[in-house]
Amino acid sequence: MAKPANVPSPAPDTESPAQPVAVPLGVDNPLALDRQLCFALYQATNRITRAYRPLLDALGLTYPQYLALMVLWEGAPLTVGDLGSRLDLDSGTLTPLLKRMEAAGLVARRRDPADERRVLVDLTPAAWALRDKALAIPGAMLCRFPVPLDEVADLRDRLHQLAAALGAG
Repeated sequence: MAKPANVPSPAPDTESPAQPVAVPLGVDNPLALDRQLCFALYQATNRITRAYRPLLDALGLTYPQYLALMVLWEGAPLTVGDLGSRLDLDSGTLTPLLKRMEAAGLVARRRDPADERRVLVDLTPAAWALRDKALAIPGAMLCRFPVPLDEVADLRDRLHQLAAALGAG
């Protein structure tokens, strides 16, 4: 990219040391991207989310909405706090998600009559109707995994254990 003509070049900095040059550290490089668990999880998450997209688009859902609906299909109504805990989302992330879902006619929020400080999230008939269509999604996704189902289940369980261990700290 060319530098705009009206911007002066910075004066050379004779005080600072020379910029380090990237040097491959070989197979023992602790900073190699492919050795990082975080990157493997990030890459897998991105690819799985992309694989869900066409299935969820057919239902008019985003991936976070689908996750919220799955929790609510298990036991609505739930408090906003319980839903956030189950999804591992803070209220700053969950509230806009619920507002969009409410505007789409999928959930209804109301004060808990037993404790006015709590807000309950319940499913609408439209959300319950989506559940019947969503029942095919897990099977469709499992067909896309190029590993045996028992290995998928083992990986899922190990990731839950990792998340629990990281959450305990």
